[in-house]
Amino acid sequence: MSKKKEGINTLSFSDRLQGYRNDPLSFVLMMITYLATAVTMTVLLFVVIYILVKGIPNLKPSLFDWKYTSDNVSMMPAIINTITITILSLMFSVPVGIGAAVYLCEYAKRGNKLVGIVRITAETLTGIPSIVYGLFGALFFGTFLHLGTSLISGALTLAIMILPVIMRTTEEALLAVPDSYREGSYGLGAGRLRTIFRVILPAAVSGIFSGIVLGIGRIAGESAALIYTAGTFAKVATTLHDSARTLSVHMYVLSGESLYVNEAYASAVMLLIVVLCINFISGKIADKVAKGGTNGEN
Repeated sequence: MSKKKEGINTLSFSDRLQGYRNDPLSFVLMMITYLATAVTMTVLLFVVIYILVKGIPNLKPSLFDWKYTSDNVSMMPAIINTITITILSLMFSVPVGIGAAVYLCEYAKRGNKLVGIVRITAETLTGIPSIVYGLFGALFFGTFLHLGTSLISGALTLAIMILPVIMRTTEEALLAVPDSYREGSYGLGAGRLRTIFRVILPAAVSGIFSGIVLGIGRIAGESAALIYTAGTFAKVATTLHDSARTLSVHMYVLSGESLYVNEAYASAVMLLIVVLCINFISGKIADKVAKGGTNGEN
């Protein structure tokens, strides 16, 4: 089998071209794949370069003052609020999402109708526009629960938004763990709970953190839902019931005012940096957890 694979990998260009002539559909699919990759990379590079070119020249010390005024248009309160609301949203959504995925994969019977309903519901929730989540959060958390326009109301709304992403990604990561891991753990006398926490979750940690990183990206870039739930007040939130704006909302407000378009581009640069830093930290934590799980197994 290995020799056959090596033969396929070492085919000359003429041999591959002859294979594509015999099967034109494979050539068409290959070209579509390359084209899609090129378009995606081009758009990504264009967006990043455009933001950096327009935003970096407008970065100045006054944008990092602790207090926001109409003169300095500081984004420091928005940066702090973005980090705070990201942490709060993950605190609510990650335990619930991972717990739900563990139940669906490890405890629920295979072929259970409830599992299928939950999966369809999660996929449906993923496609709902963020403005709908914002209206729901304003009515339920803000009005019904009397939380008002506050940091906690925005965090709970975002937690509901990213919950399906974390749950489905974690479920796929758990399903990718070979059954031999479970059978080996049970054969050594470990119980189901110990097997889950010491064997299965460490083996799936990279996939789990991929879902968390996707959730962080959606939190950091969200504005429509937060305008209705967290508000647009430009100060550092000192309590969970304070109204506060995040970086994305800060950008939206500034871009709507023709006087602060340059500052909005500068805020976009900082938003990219904040998201990259959070993703980098998440990746380091995932590597550490994975290494810890491997050492524990050894």
